[in-house]
Amino acid sequence: MIEGGLVHMSWVESKKMWSIAGPAIITTVTQFSIAFVTAAYVGHLGEVELAAVSIVQAVIESFAFGIMLGMASALETLCGQAVGAGQLNMLGIYMQRSWIITGVTAVILTPIYVFASPLLQLIHQSKNISELAGKYSIWVIPQLYAYALNFPIQKFFQSQSKVWVMTLISVVVLVFHVLLNWILLTKLGHGMIAAAIAGNISYWLINLSQMVYIVSGYFPDAWTGFSISAFKSLSGFVKLSLASAVMLCLEVWYYTALVLLVGTLNNPEIAVDTISVGMNLQLWTLMIALGFNAAVSVRVSNELGAGKPKAAKFSVLVAVSTSVMSGLIFASAILGTKSHFPKVFTNKPLVVSEASKLNYMIAATIFLNSIQPVLHGVAVGAGWQFQVAYINVGCYYVFGLPIGALLGYKFNLGVEGIWSGMLAGSLLQTVLLFIYLYRTNWENEVSLKNQRY
Repeated sequence: MIEGGLVHMSWVESKKMWSIAGPAIITTVTQFSIAFVTAAYVGHLGEVELAAVSIVQAVIESFAFGIMLGMASALETLCGQAVGAGQLNMLGIYMQRSWIITGVTAVILTPIYVFASPLLQLIHQSKNISELAGKYSIWVIPQLYAYALNFPIQKFFQSQSKVWVMTLISVVVLVFHVLLNWILLTKLGHGMIAAAIAGNISYWLINLSQMVYIVSGYFPDAWTGFSISAFKSLSGFVKLSLASAVMLCLEVWYYTALVLLVGTLNNPEIAVDTISVGMNLQLWTLMIALGFNAAVSVRVSNELGAGKPKAAKFSVLVAVSTSVMSGLIFASAILGTKSHFPKVFTNKPLVVSEASKLNYMIAATIFLNSIQPVLHGVAVGAGWQFQVAYINVGCYYVFGLPIGALLGYKFNLGVEGIWSGMLAGSLLQTVLLFIYLYRTNWENEVSLKNQRY
């Protein structure tokens, strides 16, 4: 009887989770695939071009992406718990506050794009790659401001479990992006700058379409127009936004540091191209895991907002179990296509050969990265951003990166050694987050949620 009740509860919770995770996965994968498509098209222009675009995506854009998405992630805590508490009138105001914060953040980050070339050379990246990357970086500045508008909108939709329109927009724009790149790069023979322009158009098309949907009356309780109230109580909002940004940035920058370390090895063009193949594939599967991240964040914050600690805990168990299964499937797929998956990104035999050697490490990384975003989603839904930030610092920067540098340089293991260190840090972080979850008192979390309004 008890077993049957547990199965029924799991089925009901799974349906709730997948109603959010399904469209969220499609949305995150399709929006990430804009960069994925760009890298794939540019990869056939030449080794230096692929390396330049890859290092901009992995260093400059990932740096900005982590900050912007992190700042917007405060909405997952506030909007999710507001929905659970029935305070829908606050959602539009929260989103506008987030726009103010992410907009100012975008202005602050703009010089990094403008001076990308000297900054990359300052951290000992190849001059040829850095100069080309600097030109590309300036042309993708509009995408930085697209992030500022897009990420808060995503959290606004997700907190109310209304994501199918956002999903449809993303799919249509991705198809348009593929066609636009084919016309500009393949048919007309334009280079990297055309790829950057195509990305700018696609990202802003997503934003404009989403804004039209918001102001068209589909959120009568949550969106009542622009309000001066958005400028009130910004200090507390900024504090939670910064905590969210630090937590996520420490995660994203960890992979950025991996690319930077690889960029200082001998023959950096081949080394960066090799690592970019694995990173693009790993990031693509990470986007799928971020769908579960959004779902568990919404479910936990909604249940805590409604004062239901046991339901929040059960949501976590179902989400983690599902993410483990998906991680095993993706890891198995990589192991089964050892000599084929790099060909999606490049037709250079040497790069294909070197990337294939990372087969087992990529599979292990993908497995862990299927679980970690779910654990982070729990942290955001419950408001644990500061605690997870400390765990990330210790696991990644005190433990993982030093080991990677030691193996890569001291023991001359190159890319494999650096990636091994990264993997060790990720494993330690996953274990510690599981321990933190196990020791959580969910009744106390319900009492703490009222302090966040």
